[in-house]
Amino acid sequence: MIRPDWPGLDTVRVLATTRAGGVSRGPWASFNLGFHCGDDVQAVAENQRRLATLLPAAPRWLRQVHGTRAVGPEDWRPGVEADAAWTDRPGQVLAILTADCLPVLLASTDGEVVAAIHAGWRGLAGGILAATVAELPVARSSLRAWIGASISQAAYEVDDVVKAALVDAAPRAAPCFQATRPGHWLADLKGVATSALNAAGVADVTDAGLCTASQPDRFYSHRRDQGHTGRQATLIWLDT
Repeated sequence: MIRPDWPGLDTVRVLATTRAGGVSRGPWASFNLGFHCGDDVQAVAENQRRLATLLPAAPRWLRQVHGTRAVGPEDWRPGVEADAAWTDRPGQVLAILTADCLPVLLASTDGEVVAAIHAGWRGLAGGILAATVAELPVARSSLRAWIGASISQAAYEVDDVVKAALVDAAPRAAPCFQATRPGHWLADLKGVATSALNAAGVADVTDAGLCTASQPDRFYSHRRDQGHTGRQATLIWLDT
């Protein structure tokens, strides 16, 4: 488990899982938390049960679709289709699943509002970070962001189409691409996300510096494992 050092946010709690500590086997070993990955459903249920023992309430899971919808505390329901959630209510645990995409957390400096965002390249291109920031009932300048374990630039090659979509969404992110073979680039998604957050008014962005693709014993990675893998979770809540 990862509990990031995020000083000054006394009422904010964060927990990020790794692939250790569960009962799943094979390519999902061992703490896979995603039911949609092909893993045994009973194993996933047990893993989620173990996770729940560390939390003040059941996680508010989302049905993630690589979109740009963010749901608030009154809009969430089981199975809701969204890729971000926010709350200003203590004890509500926000949760997202990833296996290379960026888990991005937001918290206001007064500790009154938090958000959790699933940001793959499609979500970044669609503007999910700015859309979520716009939903929050606090000043943008009061927000701090934390980017958890996700694929690094060295392991993430994209084509011209993906690059163009990301740069169109975040023009200042153009330096986040390194040319490889013709028509292909190594993309720094964390850099793209930081640029998008800055443009949305969030100046304080912390990158955990953790790469999913380069640490197979610690993290699931969709690209490294060619889609045959599990999901780790990143969770945030306000203390009661």
